[in-house]
Amino acid sequence: MKKKNNQNSVALLGIFLLTLWEIAGRLNWLPVYVIPSPSEFGLVLISDWKPLTYNSLFTLTQAIIGLSIGSTLGFLLAVFMDRFKWIRETIYPYLIVIQTIPTVAIAPVLVLVLGYGMLPKIVLVTITSLFPIVINLLEGFTSVDRDSIDLLELMGANYSQILWHVKLPTSLSYFFSGLKISVTYAFVGSVIAEWLGGFEGLGVYMIHAKQAFAYDKMFAAIVVISMVSLLLMGLVTLIERKTVSWKYHDYKIKDEK
Repeated sequence: MKKKNNQNSVALLGIFLLTLWEIAGRLNWLPVYVIPSPSEFGLVLISDWKPLTYNSLFTLTQAIIGLSIGSTLGFLLAVFMDRFKWIRETIYPYLIVIQTIPTVAIAPVLVLVLGYGMLPKIVLVTITSLFPIVINLLEGFTSVDRDSIDLLELMGANYSQILWHVKLPTSLSYFFSGLKISVTYAFVGSVIAEWLGGFEGLGVYMIHAKQAFAYDKMFAAIVVISMVSLLLMGLVTLIERKTVSWKYHDYKIKDEK
């Protein structure tokens, strides 16, 4: 009941803010040529649904491919960094340095080196989505109860068995936390890469809208980006609920109490 009330409050706040925005636009309190009202870019979502859908699918394809590669590499890297201390001490500082470099600084270099096709976008998404996976999984591995590991070692278990039976089950919630962050990074990173060079995608759509001073189309693209990112996060949350059901079951019991 409490969760449902919170959702209703969020929805009401959103409706209130959109209504306030619409009123401000109709009363000319906002520069209409720069900030269109919700009804204006809402009409664009209807009239331009074909190009928006096509470009969204193109950007989404890049994001999913890059996210899949980044998640896989992040998982393997986290396992190796957990298994071999020297790998962790060697690679971890470089991961931090790469993470501090702005995406808009990496994207043009990748476009110049790899061209204007899909490849540089996928590489950028892979780079941006890898870090949250590695950091969260390492945090999950280190949070494992040491007594459980000692018990398995006394029973003659090797690292692979400890990883499978103890570390991975304990770290699943950490993995999904990192994946939620990576999902948003993936789609937004793909759009940013398209800004700096490309022929298709939401980023290219926004560049064309900006050049034509069609800011209602730009805001419509922003809405689509937000909606797709939220849908991807919702999908990850749904998979997490199925995979780590005990986590949400415990929360449900606490709420009922």
